[in-house]
Amino acid sequence: MPGCSFQSRPSYAVRSTVWLSLRAISLCGMLLWMAGCASGPQGEIYTVDKLPATMVAAKRDNVKTIDLSRLASAVGNSEIIDKGDVLRIDIAAGLNEKDIVPLTARVREDGQAEIPVIGPVPVAGLEMEAAEAAIAAACIERQLYRAPHVTVTMKHQRTNKVTVVGAVKEPGVYAVPRRNSDLLSALVAAGGLSPEAGTKVEIRNPRKSSGGGEFSPPPIASGATGTGVNPAGFSLDADPVSSRMESIKVDLITATKAGTGGYEVLDGGVVMVEKRDPEPVHVLGLVKNPNRYEFPIAQDLRLLDALALAGGVSNSVANKVYVIRRKPNSSQTAIVEMTISSAKRAEAHNLMLSPGDVISVEQTPATVLIDALKVINFGLGASLPLTTFF
Repeated sequence: MPGCSFQSRPSYAVRSTVWLSLRAISLCGMLLWMAGCASGPQGEIYTVDKLPATMVAAKRDNVKTIDLSRLASAVGNSEIIDKGDVLRIDIAAGLNEKDIVPLTARVREDGQAEIPVIGPVPVAGLEMEAAEAAIAAACIERQLYRAPHVTVTMKHQRTNKVTVVGAVKEPGVYAVPRRNSDLLSALVAAGGLSPEAGTKVEIRNPRKSSGGGEFSPPPIASGATGTGVNPAGFSLDADPVSSRMESIKVDLITATKAGTGGYEVLDGGVVMVEKRDPEPVHVLGLVKNPNRYEFPIAQDLRLLDALALAGGVSNSVANKVYVIRRKPNSSQTAIVEMTISSAKRAEAHNLMLSPGDVISVEQTPATVLIDALKVINFGLGASLPLTTFF
């Protein structure tokens, strides 16, 4: 009306937007207060640079880089006659081929070959030519032949029955020539180490008897064949035949670096290769795919690697991380507090993980604010873009 002033009331949409804005600001304030008051993890908390040596993850050795040839024994001439070998002995007493006398003899445990007609001749430890000379001399000394020409060949070389179990490609029982029956030969016979092999090997040999000989090969304990064997949990004291067995533990890394060979495996011996089956790591919190992930065998796994497995962080400002780790020889855990930004800047802060670690990307006031603003922007729609708050 003329002469009257009229002030229009705000529209319903404007009033709704203002009301929602006030509610959003109030919600943000409450969430920030809650994030600031939230209690942190309980227990001992360390930083990466002050982590005790006992809590540092061990470096993962890669068995693929081990040069097993450095385990080779210094001796092992297959031409040397040994106990248990079967020899073919041809004695030529004249010029006619019909005058050649073929004989077969086994080398006894006392080192002598019991040769028909000729009798016992000590040949163990001799090469073929030396054995031929010893047999010829025995023929002449015993007045059997005047000038015999003796030829000795190996008809059957005695072998050791060796059982190889654990983390090898083809576990089983193998016949290994006794003269070359060592750790390297046993591993080669079983096809070499499998990808999940560890660096620890145990050799269990029959003990020597008081008479100098060997016990008969002991039976293999139930379940001691196949790839499922985990020698790390093996106990000699629990073995019913442990009183007849001797144990030799070999670290492949140390042995190959030193070039020490000669780890003998006797007849009836067992070679057990450690099988690694590391616990998985768990990635939780503000990541895109929280889950448990298999720990890679023979490879190092660091913090940023684990976050990558989980698809990265789900909040653009997520930075705070807790790594929960079990203390050595204890059921208690400790916490390593760190940040993603520092891990990206320096490799020393990109913590090396251990099997069984739990990685948690934590909420902070900044991440809570970002999440709240995303919710607010969704509720307000296009009328109040997220950029309005910045």
